[in-house]
Amino acid sequence: MDYEIFDLGDVTLQSGVTLPSAFLAYKTYGKLNEEKDNVIVYPTAFGDQHVQNEWLIGNGMAFDPQKYFIIVPNLLGNGLSSSPSNTPPPFDRANFPQITIYDNVKLQYRLVTEKFGIQKIALVVGWSMGGIQSFQWRASYPEMVERIAPFCGGAKTWPQTYVVLDGMKAALMAAVGFDSSKLNQLTSVDMRAVGRVYAGWGLSQAYYREELYRDMGYDSLEAFVTGVWEDSFMKMDPHNVLAMLWTGQFADISVNPIYNGDFDQALKSIKALACVMPGSTDLFCTADDNKYEAEIIPNAVFNPIQSIWGHFAGRGINSVDNKFINDNLKRLLALSTNG
Repeated sequence: MDYEIFDLGDVTLQSGVTLPSAFLAYKTYGKLNEEKDNVIVYPTAFGDQHVQNEWLIGNGMAFDPQKYFIIVPNLLGNGLSSSPSNTPPPFDRANFPQITIYDNVKLQYRLVTEKFGIQKIALVVGWSMGGIQSFQWRASYPEMVERIAPFCGGAKTWPQTYVVLDGMKAALMAAVGFDSSKLNQLTSVDMRAVGRVYAGWGLSQAYYREELYRDMGYDSLEAFVTGVWEDSFMKMDPHNVLAMLWTGQFADISVNPIYNGDFDQALKSIKALACVMPGSTDLFCTADDNKYEAEIIPNAVFNPIQSIWGHFAGRGINSVDNKFINDNLKRLLALSTNG
């Protein structure tokens, strides 16, 4: 096991449900300095685990473990932190409670403060659903977070993004005839259709038109869709996916007792230095949605990743996009937050 577990005890969620013996899986890189102010929190995205975040961590990179203490908490529902697949009855599988982004960040706050005694975070950063957690961190804990850098992720799930996620959910519901009482019959094989649904959204039209999948070793469109999308989704537990889809569909940094649903007010409250990096061709976490958000956030720089890799411009696969993100993060970390 290349990660650690932080036991949270019985946790009362935003829904009012108590999840017994909850826990966060996390991994750290580098050392916490004496001042405890060299901290980067880097939450995982939908379906990802800490390993998928490691492309940004390394000597000479923006997230240099010689310099920073990087904490990667795993999203609830991802199979490592408390999830449908690892929670005993009565909250196992389809019975797992609804978890919000607000819940995730509240539990990450406990990890950061209770386990490490940290009171200042230099940067919260993330891709996709990791990005929304970075917005939420600053909205929830304004005194603590000095900078945020969401990439390919919005501060809420805008309506079209909701519809995309709903299409993924529908592929699983169809496997049980849309009968929610039969959800526990789902298996990983049922994830094949979910991968196919997502294949049209994860990358841009231009990516497919230019057949960039050939650079990844696939000699046909069919081989790529099977080899990447079907295979990666069939490795996921369908109940974990349904839990994360719910978290994603109802993500909104303002739906909590602090902001009472006032989204613009939540954005205005984010006074941290912010570098917002959408993918220029992202089809479902669109640059337009991020542009709206960045215009309201007082100290935000809007800096799209000019790439035909769509949503996956932020996934750490394409070296040109990786360099763009890394360079922007280095610049952001170099900016003073005093005064």
